[in-house]
Amino acid sequence: MAWKKATVEVIPSAKRLIRSLRDVGYDFVHAVADLVDNSVTANASRVDIEMRFDGRNSWVRAADNGTGMSGTTITEAMRFGTEREYDPDELGRFGLGLKTASLSQCFRLTVASRADRRSRRIEVRQWDLAHVEETNRWEIIKVPARERPGRLVEPLQNGTGTVVLWEVLDRVLGYKIAWGAMAQAGFFKLAGDLDQHLGMVFHRFLSGEARRKKKLSITINGTTVDPWDPFASDERATVRFEEKQFEVTSDDGPGLVAYTAYILPAQDRFSSLKAFNRYSGPGKWNYQQGFYIYRADRMIQSGGWCRMRTRDEHTKLARVALDFWPDLDSAFELNVAKARVTLPADLRTKVGPHIEQLAKHARKKYSEGGPGRPGGPQGLSGTRRGGLSHGAPRNTHIGEAIDAAAGRADETKALKEIKRALRDDNPEIADDIGW
Repeated sequence: MAWKKATVEVIPSAKRLIRSLRDVGYDFVHAVADLVDNSVTANASRVDIEMRFDGRNSWVRAADNGTGMSGTTITEAMRFGTEREYDPDELGRFGLGLKTASLSQCFRLTVASRADRRSRRIEVRQWDLAHVEETNRWEIIKVPARERPGRLVEPLQNGTGTVVLWEVLDRVLGYKIAWGAMAQAGFFKLAGDLDQHLGMVFHRFLSGEARRKKKLSITINGTTVDPWDPFASDERATVRFEEKQFEVTSDDGPGLVAYTAYILPAQDRFSSLKAFNRYSGPGKWNYQQGFYIYRADRMIQSGGWCRMRTRDEHTKLARVALDFWPDLDSAFELNVAKARVTLPADLRTKVGPHIEQLAKHARKKYSEGGPGRPGGPQGLSGTRRGGLSHGAPRNTHIGEAIDAAAGRADETKALKEIKRALRDDNPEIADDIGW
């Protein structure tokens, strides 16, 4: 007769573990991107993000028009380590994203969802860390209709979808005086950073290039997020090399990684100075060279050579798309925040010779650029005119003050256009003030 093991169930301390889970590696823009992942999974065609500054009462809301969730489904979605199965092409994986992403930024997370267009029933569940601290129990709150603020349920009045509301933004505001000018300026600067990040990470979905059939639209405070294609595919002088595929082995078996290399035009070969400045990217040319790694069409890494080579002024025009699917997550060591991957050792070996060949082509293309090439006497990237190296922006307080003023005046949409024009016409001034 087999011996029956004596066991004791050990439930983790809710208030201790949930504090630890707030620090799994999210920053603000990656946390919001995780919410957009969920909207894509829910087959949404639109995600509207609102950021409202009101001192300690500030809030952030992401509302989509996806399929929505029933009461049972939304409760399971609020569980840490949800037990549901993920489809092979889904952007989620760990069953932690909604909770860890949200609570890394706020103290109270509320989710409202409507799953039936014919019924106006809205289900609401909430993680309130004040309640967890008080009870030390893994309890979510079913918020009754009378206690649901308008900003939570208003987006669901006309159809199905899900609303995620962040309140008590202790990690977002980050200032003891949460209503001060510094907190307000920082809050509205985050909106600009978020616009740039989402336009890059989801550019294939925004432009309709992703393999899913439905094109995605994202707005931030009413302003549409524009896609940023790192490969300047619409530039006639961009060189695109033939796609290659490499087999990589993971814990789930073998899978394929697609490798596509590009060499972007030298400055004087771009269609316009405006286009050249736009495609320089958030980190500017030197820092945007290298690998752009995609998981199911969603960008995980933007630039850098993954320690295969160093950044080089003469190879700054070289960029590579690496595409893999969730079956290779273990091989790429994807982290919970979907913000970091590691190149598998066997993939490094296989792509190494191709990267060296690409670097040779990039150096040749760079040298053909003449005096207008990036980094040349008239270049606007990597170095400042006069030979001064790029450092941190010197007058970021000016940009932050303008961001805050535009937010107070409800003119963030107009400010976005002003920023874009300044970056196109006077990129060095834009750099100086942190734009």
